[in-house]
Amino acid sequence: MQRNGDDVNWTRRQALWAGGGIGAAALLSACGGGTDAASSPADSAGGTPRKGGTLRIGALGRASAITRDPHGVQGNESDYLIIALVYDTLTAPGVKDNTVGRLASAWKPSDDLKTWRFTIAEGAAFHDGSPVTADDVVWSLRRLRNTPAGPGRLPGIKAENITADGKETVVLVSDDANAELPLLTRLSTFVLKKDTADKEVAKAPGTGPFKLDWYRNGNARLLRNDKWHGGQVHLDAIEVTMFESPQAMANALLGGQIDVASNVGAVAARTAASRKDIQLVRRPDDMAMPIVMRTADGPFADVKVREAMKLVVDREAMVKQVLSGYGTVANDILGTGDPAYAKDIPQRRRDLAKAKKLLEEAKFDFSKTYELITTEDIPGLAESATLFANQAREADVKIKVVKQESGAFYDKTWLKGELYTNYWGTNDSVVFFASKTMVTGAGQNEAGWSDSQFDGTYRKVIGTADKKARAAALRELQQIEHEKSGYLLWGMADGIDLAGSKVRNLPKLPGYGRVQFENVWLAR
Repeated sequence: MQRNGDDVNWTRRQALWAGGGIGAAALLSACGGGTDAASSPADSAGGTPRKGGTLRIGALGRASAITRDPHGVQGNESDYLIIALVYDTLTAPGVKDNTVGRLASAWKPSDDLKTWRFTIAEGAAFHDGSPVTADDVVWSLRRLRNTPAGPGRLPGIKAENITADGKETVVLVSDDANAELPLLTRLSTFVLKKDTADKEVAKAPGTGPFKLDWYRNGNARLLRNDKWHGGQVHLDAIEVTMFESPQAMANALLGGQIDVASNVGAVAARTAASRKDIQLVRRPDDMAMPIVMRTADGPFADVKVREAMKLVVDREAMVKQVLSGYGTVANDILGTGDPAYAKDIPQRRRDLAKAKKLLEEAKFDFSKTYELITTEDIPGLAESATLFANQAREADVKIKVVKQESGAFYDKTWLKGELYTNYWGTNDSVVFFASKTMVTGAGQNEAGWSDSQFDGTYRKVIGTADKKARAAALRELQQIEHEKSGYLLWGMADGIDLAGSKVRNLPKLPGYGRVQFENVWLAR
């Protein structure tokens, strides 16, 4: 989701999301921002960046899921895009490093890896001209922490352990050692002015590269922030238009009504493939599209049943048919873009005979029809549910696909359902997913999973700066996830943007990095 899951796309929507590794050594040193942008100053089409122009961008969304709160559940791509352009997070995904500075210019841990000190970037200011202070950041992070999904967004950090040390330093104290805490501040730590009333949040000034001009029913116009602390912004303005379907958005691009169709999907990519005036920006393995099985109770609580379901799916067929080949087969481990991703764990392949045997051993009820809840929030999601249901019939498992509107899904099904599809628009960190969605008590524990071995191994991963020990623990963590978790991750979808011929330097990072438009410019 970019729920950004609440991060939900974070997240998901992508979501957030390539890039290089984030080893413990990198995290233990102070890290500066502005030198590792999501897109490079020069682009493949050549030319010198020019100032000016309005970029018209389309993004997916539904009226029923609109939110203006930076700390709310951003179920719409369009909402997350607007929020991420107006507000800054403490850190962000980078090209060379998974984590680079955004509103924070540097960070440093204590020797025990429990206390982290973040320095606010020099010159950081709100759009009304007032400087960003540590008190603003503390208030915003505490507000975030106290949302329903707050514990998952800032895992292991209590609200009272977020404090200020002077005007420029924010101190985060974790219950346990956490060598990767800066990575966890990339996607949803949007900063508001201290004591902003809930009813004023939608109009509150941000600190980002663009400031809000107007907003109407999911659509918005944003103006360049000439005083942004992060550097020069090229565009005069960005106009965001919400579309409820990828096809409508693609048609608007082909008809010249917008300049960019964001995360438009494989079908639209095929449609535009023959158009020489249309650019296709492809971000490999951009989005995880798992099927989630509830492990806490119900028919999928038995690990044998979960393994059987993972053996039922024909992954190659899913990638070919659902993604039109714009993606890759996955192996039930979230975080495929992590440099430490365990590629040596054998790829799980379809085995109907073994699946049936496991289901029989688990005394699975073959007479019952099981509902698989899905949405049409992103291209291919509902199609993946339908194809999986057809494949499951070959193992005598009856599945009925039920489509829900986005708002109803996140209210009634997400974190609660027995069987449902979901998506995450970030894939560059195994630890990110473990902390957000799998450790016991995680705020976004989508499968209701609790495993003491997994929890203990996770603590080993984040609690050591020793590279060798961390690598061994991270490999073990992924093995446990592969064998036991409630995630059936059959494939990774490529992220696909379509753009007009004048658009230059669109970001190529997934997730939050994908919506960093400060370096985008328009050719004449």
